[in-house]
Amino acid sequence: MKDLPRVFPGKVLDNLQNTQDIFYGSDRVASTDKGSIIKKINDIFASKDHVYKSKVEVKLKNGAEIATIVGKTSTDLITIEGKKIKIIDIEDIKKI
Repeated sequence: MKDLPRVFPGKVLDNLQNTQDIFYGSDRVASTDKGSIIKKINDIFASKDHVYKSKVEVKLKNGAEIATIVGKTSTDLITIEGKKIKIIDIEDIKKI
């Protein structure tokens, strides 16, 4: 124990300002949980009715549309016409 160096503590100030107030905000308010939207999409593709394509009604932020989906990527749904629908823009989806 005698081989250890001596510790010289510095003077502690009364006004410590080592905390920060951090706020992360977003101007987009999510009306639905994106996890539930992804679950609905996965359920459509996993259903016994879905062989190659499924006709769905997609409610988007700027309106609703009826589409025939044939595939998906991690960010998009792909329709039979080759159109891509962003998953992040989908508010609700249901099979027709």
